[in-house]
Amino acid sequence: MAKNKEKKTTASRKLFKRKPREKKLNRSMAGNGILFFIMFICGIFMALPLVMIINNALKPLDEIFQFPPKIFVRNPTLENFSDLFVLMNNSWVPFSRYIFNTIIITGGGMVGHVVCASLAAYPLAKHKFPGKDLLFNMVVLSMMFSWTVTQIPQYLIISWLHINNTYAALILPAFSFGMGLYLMKQFMEQLPDSLMESARLDGASEWKIFWTIVMPNVKPAWLTLAIFQFQQMWGNTGSLFLRNEELKPLQYSLQQITAGGTARAGAAAAVTFIIAAVPIIFFLICQNNVIETMTTSGMKD
Repeated sequence: MAKNKEKKTTASRKLFKRKPREKKLNRSMAGNGILFFIMFICGIFMALPLVMIINNALKPLDEIFQFPPKIFVRNPTLENFSDLFVLMNNSWVPFSRYIFNTIIITGGGMVGHVVCASLAAYPLAKHKFPGKDLLFNMVVLSMMFSWTVTQIPQYLIISWLHINNTYAALILPAFSFGMGLYLMKQFMEQLPDSLMESARLDGASEWKIFWTIVMPNVKPAWLTLAIFQFQQMWGNTGSLFLRNEELKPLQYSLQQITAGGTARAGAAAAVTFIIAAVPIIFFLICQNNVIETMTTSGMKD
């Protein structure tokens, strides 16, 4: 009887035990004001280069060479874009050809990198096999080297494969960037193993688990990776591997215009605007999906 009474008393104590109060962050209005002011100043500094790029593209030549330079345009004009259009039409390679080459190279490199990085990250994150840690450490180690260090070996490999002066010379190396595999592997590790186990019990294959369960749940990761890869492929001129003018991307032709000197300063300002605008537009399109999926991606066992 005594033991039963002790058990009842301990149980009642546990039931009526008070829960610890959650700590709340107390922030004053002055602290909020200072924080927002600092963020506002940082936002201005971050947006200032973009504002200058837009205004320089609309400035006439006299305002471009004005000293001290003005941030905002006074007499906006579209002559810089018309001059750029005339220069591109006068080239012996059609402007549409440069756009087509850019779409093939950028799209192929971006999609291929996302798919290959995801396929390689899935077994590293959710399977156990000999040499798993060694392979992942090699990927992390490869991220320490800059592109200039691997430039000569990469050129030798592409020449050995006989794909020099082709689209594959720029697309295939994009598949092997270690940053994408690292990002996808770290994100896939957050998925609960119970999802894959329940799918295997239902008879789903590994291929079906990857495409129908893993990839939809890691959508924020591969969308972010697509943004980074698009930016990198968009800035590739292909001058190291491409010799034929018909195969070179838009970035190469635009850089040739900017190298024309002061006579093409207006067209160069329009080129800078185009080079910066396309990756920003792509980022804004994908950013909404990244934020939307980030809010619903928290999963626990």
